[in-house]
Amino acid sequence: MKAPKSQFIVDEGGKTTAVVLPVAKYRKLLEDLHDLAVVAERREEEAISLDEMKRRLKADGILKRPL
Repeated sequence: MKAPKSQFIVDEGGKTTAVVLPVAKYRKLLEDLHDLAVVAERREEEAISLDEMKRRLKADGILKRPL
């Protein structure tokens, strides 16, 4: 089965007024929007080194093997 494509809805003048998206594409856009919001929230945070990040991930049990 072929993946559905996006569809555009236009008014009488041909101006695009809405779009119909496949659910998977819509969810991906929401995920991207969330990621951008997190970046914006953390913009002022101080950067940490890669070694510090690895240490924190190991301490939290998220990173179990060396990178």
